[in-house]
Amino acid sequence: MINETVLFAFGLTLFAGLSTGIGSVLAFFTKTTNTKFLSLALGFSAGVMIYVSMVEIFFKAKDSLVAEMGERMGSWVTVISFFGGMFFIALIDKLIPSVENPHEIRLVEEMDENARKEHKNKKLMKMGTFTALAIAIHNFPEGLATFTAALTDPSLGIAIAVAIAIHNIPEGIAVSVPIYFATGNKKKAFWNSFLSGLAEPVGALIGYLILMPFLNDTIFGILFAGVAGIMVFISIDELLPAAREYGEHHLSIYGLVLGMMVMAVSLLMFI
Repeated sequence: MINETVLFAFGLTLFAGLSTGIGSVLAFFTKTTNTKFLSLALGFSAGVMIYVSMVEIFFKAKDSLVAEMGERMGSWVTVISFFGGMFFIALIDKLIPSVENPHEIRLVEEMDENARKEHKNKKLMKMGTFTALAIAIHNFPEGLATFTAALTDPSLGIAIAVAIAIHNIPEGIAVSVPIYFATGNKKKAFWNSFLSGLAEPVGALIGYLILMPFLNDTIFGILFAGVAGIMVFISIDELLPAAREYGEHHLSIYGLVLGMMVMAVSLLMFI
């Protein structure tokens, strides 16, 4: 029986994933990239994700595992699972070539530049397809992270969903730009980008179907610690360097601190 909490968690994951479509729309309807806003927003997203991972999720996982395994073993398994999550997302990053990697920075301005060049050969068409596939693979663990958090603590789930949604907006730009200049078709670029975001709710659904029958305190603790590792890695490897690439380094750090502060206050309000 699917209860309201599961539906709420799934809805949040759907919202986070489909925000890639917002990135596509921005790429099509704005002439220039607002680098200051993007730097601030990416920094904010990183601040939320790092703070909630290190202060809340990690310790929830540890409490769960220590209760099941004892202080020593529970602490070890928490740390191993945390870095296991990092290695998992790093491996996915490594397996996707940088030319197809959705986390490689693209600017809205590239849309016009590349349209003028009229690149419409098979190689670029292949690149566009791989780009959509790459973002789908990347979004899968993010969907599982959002879903797991929301299932355990709805308020935590909302914070993570918003942070991942912000992170997915420039990702949508990164996907739609190469697909557009590969095909010359705005509609096709939008739908590929939009649909690739569906990997997040699909990740949540598969996670629910596979893990739910086995979900006990031990599995939950391992999964939650892994989620914390995934989110810290995404923040350090993708969000902060992306903010720097957009050329507004200090703004990204201000955004980071602001994100941490907002997350800290919101967690205190739920005590």
